[in-house]
Amino acid sequence: MSPVLVRRLDAVGLLLTLLALALGIVWAFPLLWSIAATLRPHPGGSMLDSLLLYASVLFNSDMGRWYLNSLITAGGVTLIVLAISSACGYAISQLDFTGRRLLWGMILASFMIPVQALIINHFFLMNQWGLINTWLGVILPQLIAPIAVIVYKQYFDTVPAALREAARIDGASEAQIFFRVYLPLNWGISSALAIIIFIGAWNAFLWPFLAVTKPELMNVTVAATEVQDRYGISGLAAALLSGLPVAVVYLLFQRRVTEAVMLAGSIKG
Repeated sequence: MSPVLVRRLDAVGLLLTLLALALGIVWAFPLLWSIAATLRPHPGGSMLDSLLLYASVLFNSDMGRWYLNSLITAGGVTLIVLAISSACGYAISQLDFTGRRLLWGMILASFMIPVQALIINHFFLMNQWGLINTWLGVILPQLIAPIAVIVYKQYFDTVPAALREAARIDGASEAQIFFRVYLPLNWGISSALAIIIFIGAWNAFLWPFLAVTKPELMNVTVAATEVQDRYGISGLAAALLSGLPVAVVYLLFQRRVTEAVMLAGSIKG
């Protein structure tokens, strides 16, 4: 490779690096600005007073209960979605039953319907079943996750048929094949999906806002407005308090989150 070409490649690499740095600054500016605004001292006070106020909100308010509500509902959504989606994906991928193609087509077509368009139906159903202001009423409408079914189905399609046949020869039932052969093979995909589903359920606002009116049952994303009204902290601070746990989860498991996003993007494409 000639020296001129090497210099050109180095120049292109430098330009791309500078462009990526500029885009990173533009992306991070709103977050940095919100953190700076949150830590800005209140009139007549210091930054220490602001930090003490936020610590008081965390430990002397219902914030712990709201975090628990979010943890229970987001954890419930995650576990149930993974259980339903993995079983459904296995059935569509490996079993031959009447209506299999119709079911698969309905799951693919569900991408055309935004979840927000179903909220009115969800509210009427939950109200009719007496599940408004309950954890179950928050969880059930969030179980619609066709992407998880598709990811599982596409993965199960790649599992060698010889494994299934060997298990059948050994006398394993369908349930044993599913739990002992197929599920252990995809713990990586399951963990990646679990993290991204949990983050999505934790950050959900519209449905928990409609389904819960009692302050003691609110999720932390909805209760952030209560924190602002009761304790006089800024809306940015309330948003940061509600998003802090998922930010920690993302920092700890960012590789898994990236894998899940890439999986979802490749399937949708």
